[in-house]
Amino acid sequence: MKRICGLQCAGTVALLLIVTGEAPAADRLHGRAIAQRWCSECHVVAPGQVRGSDTVPTFAQIGASERFDERSLSAFLATPHHSRMPNLSLTRAEIADLVAYMKAK
Repeated sequence: MKRICGLQCAGTVALLLIVTGEAPAADRLHGRAIAQRWCSECHVVAPGQVRGSDTVPTFAQIGASERFDERSLSAFLATPHHSRMPNLSLTRAEIADLVAYMKAK
């Protein structure tokens, strides 16, 4: 009986470790693709980009800003309605990828 309980406990712990383990690393290349598709109409998202608005910050400026760390950028992008931005309806993984791209600038 103790052996069965021990095996069940070990299995439960292993399952919890798998489920609550660290999330996969964000994919900056996928973040770049998202930025180019959804953000480049207004923001300059990459070096050499010739189109963008001068009334909004570039991704390089956002990424270098101390005001916008990974957590605050993620929260901002997860907010459904931005004052001047469209609702992108990004998944958590897409937000993580986009933030990783911005912070890598």
